[in-house]
Order: sequence, then structure tokens, then C-alpha cells
Amino acid sequence: MTGIELRSDAFNDHSFIARRYAYEGPNVSPPLTWSGVPDDAAELVLLCEDPDAPSGTFAHWVVVGIDPHSDGVEAGHCPPGGTELVNGYGQQGWGGPHPPPGDDAHHYFFRLYALSEPCVLPDAPRADQVHEEVEKRRIADGTLVGLYQR
Repeated sequence: MTGIELRSDAFNDHSFIARRYAYEGPNVSPPLTWSGVPDDAAELVLLCEDPDAPSGTFAHWVVVGIDPHSDGVEAGHCPPGGTELVNGYGQQGWGGPHPPPGDDAHHYFFRLYALSEPCVLPDAPRADQVHEEVEKRRIADGTLVGLYQR
């Protein structure tokens, strides 16, 4: 399986995410860029999840149908061709980090999947449902981890 390189101008891998992107701040989705998507990818799926959430892994952003020929997304926008699904807050689109005050820094995994065929998910998928569906079709992926603490 090939790897996708996923990056952000807003934070480096395993570094802290600025308050601008947090739920308690302006709650703007961070900019992302990617490369290394296989030519035969039918679509890209983006998932941002927090496995450190007290109630279990929390889905912060789920986007399906992203153009496999795209190379990124600007801050505050939906990736090209993508459809933003309902996140763990019950809202469509991005929902930034919001760990409980006093917790150790939570890890926010941004995962971009290249799929061999389109993926069908519920309107408000849990992170495990996304994983289950993309695993059946995944031909490449990339991960970027950000940290946030209140």
C-alpha cells in the first residue's frame, strides 16, 4: 500500500494546534495539503478523530467524495468536491478540538484515505463506521497528528 503525505501550514505533525482551529475559538478548519495519491483512486475521504475523548473516539470532521486529483484545502473550506458529514457535535462540517479542561493534551488524527471506489456512510457516522467502510476500499492513506489542551 502506498502512502499519502498529509501536511498543514498551521501545525507540524505531533505539535499543538492553534486556538483558531478549536471549538472554543473561531472553530476554523485547518489548511491541509497532500501528495502521493494513487492515479487509480476513485475518491478521497478525510477523517479527523480524537481517540482520547472521554466518551470514546470522537469524530471532528468527516468528508467524503473529495476529488482524488486535488492537492489540498484552504483553512475554513470544504475539500474540493467533498461532502461534509455530521460530526460528533451533531453539526455538519468541522468541529474543532475541545478536550475537557485539565486533561493531558488530546491527539487529533487527521487521516486521508484514497479509495478504489466511492464509500457510502451514514449522514452522521461514528469514527469506527468510517474506518470499517474505508478499510474495504483503501488503496493508500496518510496521517497527520495535532495536539490540543485546555
